[in-house]
Amino acid sequence: MRKFVLVLAGLCLPASALAAASQQPIEPIEVPPSVEQGLDMVYIDREIAPSMQQRDAQQHDQGIDQFKVADADMFAPVHPLYTDLRRALVRYEMRWGDLPQVQIPAGPTLKLNMTGDRVALLRQRLGLPEGTKFDAPLAAAVKEFQDVHGLKADGVAGAGTIQALNRGFKHYEDVLLLNLERARRLPQTTESGRYILVDAGSARLFMYENGKPVDSMRVIVGSKVTETPMMAALLRYVSLNPWWNTPPELATKSVAPGVLKEGLKYLTDRDYEVLSDWTDDATPIDPSTVDWQAVADGKATVRLRRGPGPWNSMGDMRFNMPNDFGIYLHDVPDFEHALFDKDDRWISNGCIRLQDAHRLAKWLFGRTMVADSKTEENVDVPDPVPVYVTYLTAEAGANGPKFRADRYNRDPALLARYFGKDQQVASAGN
Repeated sequence: MRKFVLVLAGLCLPASALAAASQQPIEPIEVPPSVEQGLDMVYIDREIAPSMQQRDAQQHDQGIDQFKVADADMFAPVHPLYTDLRRALVRYEMRWGDLPQVQIPAGPTLKLNMTGDRVALLRQRLGLPEGTKFDAPLAAAVKEFQDVHGLKADGVAGAGTIQALNRGFKHYEDVLLLNLERARRLPQTTESGRYILVDAGSARLFMYENGKPVDSMRVIVGSKVTETPMMAALLRYVSLNPWWNTPPELATKSVAPGVLKEGLKYLTDRDYEVLSDWTDDATPIDPSTVDWQAVADGKATVRLRRGPGPWNSMGDMRFNMPNDFGIYLHDVPDFEHALFDKDDRWISNGCIRLQDAHRLAKWLFGRTMVADSKTEENVDVPDPVPVYVTYLTAEAGANGPKFRADRYNRDPALLARYFGKDQQVASAGN
C-alpha cells in the first residue's frame, strides 16, 4: 500500500512548499494500490476508499479490454457522466468514424474561395464531393469539426485544424475512451447521499444528491505549473473568516522584498503575522528576529499568515478536506470575482477557488453561514461530504462529444501507455 500523509489544513502550496510543510504530519493515510496516475483519483479517506477500491480491482482485472466499452456497461451501475460519454462515443463513431483518413500536408491557412490540391484533400478528409475549391459547404464542415474538437470554430483551416484532422478519428476515439475510464472511477448511480464533484478539466464544480447534479458553479483550478491533483477526500469542516497561510514562494518573491524596502511596517500594514513553524501549535514570533534578506534570497523559509479581511485570498470561508496535497476549496476576495467570467481559469496554486462559496456553504449546512467572531472560526460539517476531483478532457454535448484542451498535458502519456503509440496534444487556435 502506498502511504500519503495529511498536513496542516489551510495551506494551498506548490510542490516545493509541500516538502517543508509535510515535515509535520498529522495522520498517515494508506491509499489503495490501484491508483493509476492520470486516470484515477487518490483516495485520502478510508471512509470512501473501500467500495471504490473494490470496483477498481474488478476493472483492472479486465486489463486493456476495459477500454472496449462492452455492452454490459449499459446495465452496470455507473456515474451519469460515464453514460453520457458512452453515448457521445457512439455518436462520434457515427459522424466521424467512416470519413477518409487522408493526410493533409502542412501549408498556408486554407479559407473561403481558395483552390488547390490541399483544398481537394481537405474536402476528401471531411467527406465532401470532389473538388478543388474552398466553398461554403467546406467552411461549414471545417467549422463543425473545429467546434467538436476544441478548436476556434471559424471555418478557417489553419495549422491547428490541419494537425487535428491529421491525428485522425482513432486518436480522438482513444481520448474518449480515456475519459470514459476517468468517469468510470466516479461514484455509481446506486450510491445515495451528497457529494461534490470538481472537474479540473472544465474548471467547474457540481453538487450531487442521490446520484443527480442539483447545482453547479465555475471554479478556478491549478495552473500547468501547479496542477490540481485528481483526488477524493472528505470535506470535514468549514473555516469562517479564515487566516491565509502565505506560500513560501510568495514570501520569498514578494513579502521579504517588501519588508527589506519598507521595514516591518510592510507586515503590519497588510496584517501579516509571523509564526514559529508549520504545525498546529505554532506561535507568533517577533518579525525582527527573521533574517528577511535570507528569505528574499531563498536561503531561509518563514511561515506567514494573513488575518481575515478584504485582502485575504481565502475570502470569507475555506472548505477543508485534510490531505497531503494541501488542497482545499475556498472563497475569493471581492476584487477577484471578475476572474470567473474568463475562459482561462487555470491560474491557482492548485487549490479550488469558488465562484459562490456562500451558496456551497448553504447547500452543505442548509442555512446561511455567518461567523460569530472576527477571527477564524471552524464549523464541522455534521455529515462529512465526499469531494471527488477528476480531470476530463472531453464532455458529452447535445449532439455528441466536445473535446477540450488538455491543460495539464496528461493524455499523451496515457494514450501511449494504453494504445501503444506516440500521441500529441491538440494545438490551440484554428
